[in-house]
Amino acid sequence: MKVTVIGCGSALPTMHHNNAAQVVEVDGHLYLIDCGEGTQVWLRRSKLAFSRIAAIFITHIHGDHVFGLIGLISSFNLLDRDKPLHVFAPKELEDFLNLQIKLFCRDMGYEVIFHAVDTTRKQVIFEDEKVTVKSLPLNHRMPCSGFIFSEKQKLPHIKREMIDFYKVPNYKINDIKHGLDFVAEDGEVVPYTRLTTPAKKPRTYAYCSDTKYIPELYKQLEEVDVLYHEATYANDRQDQAAKYYHSTAEEAAKVARDADVERLYIGHYSQRYNDEDILLKEAKAVFPETYLTNENQEIRI
Repeated sequence: MKVTVIGCGSALPTMHHNNAAQVVEVDGHLYLIDCGEGTQVWLRRSKLAFSRIAAIFITHIHGDHVFGLIGLISSFNLLDRDKPLHVFAPKELEDFLNLQIKLFCRDMGYEVIFHAVDTTRKQVIFEDEKVTVKSLPLNHRMPCSGFIFSEKQKLPHIKREMIDFYKVPNYKINDIKHGLDFVAEDGEVVPYTRLTTPAKKPRTYAYCSDTKYIPELYKQLEEVDVLYHEATYANDRQDQAAKYYHSTAEEAAKVARDADVERLYIGHYSQRYNDEDILLKEAKAVFPETYLTNENQEIRI
């Protein structure tokens, strides 16, 4: 499970940072979070096979999180995509997106399926064989939701030496992985736990986009291993953070500390900062395992 940062800037694209976008990859399955202007270009630079993106999750309808969506949908059509594309976003986007598709993407060779996200509650909004995605209510100037990506529990690993010892036929191995005991030729019942070792604990990643500091947010993140939390401002602009419903780096670190995550990654930097070290230092003072994000960075979960 890994995350590739496509953009970590805020409202205005700069020479240093692109608008918000990340790709979560789980066993080769790709999921895009947000799609700011320029996302297509940075996706190509990332070397990801982005045509394999199965679903797109939009946190809220501010331009720096959604202006690149219609361009990406159009490019998928030019690339002869035939698999459906699922888009999860606040309900207010649906009519506007349908109008854009009607104007710019005629003769579509694939279906875009829109799913309205209830930004007021935490719930499972997507699930496939690799991952479960939950929405996470945030506090911004408009309806906004973060997302929690949880890897599915994998099957246990077979102990080859035990399989050989008990002469387990190959056609029984899948049953054993799914928790069935094995009955040997002499009638002995061999517990599946003796024949397997548990798979690694599933990993969980949370993406907290634009939001005012929520002191109780950590309670919704207790299962999270790695957290991305916006940190638009340093403490020198605390008044602007409050006015525009954003968080400071210190506030993002408080959420990570209280949620007891392993690592915190911060982004959505204001264009006012030419050097993000001021943000990093303020966050590390509260939560030492804090890291800056940058375009094309790979985060192993």
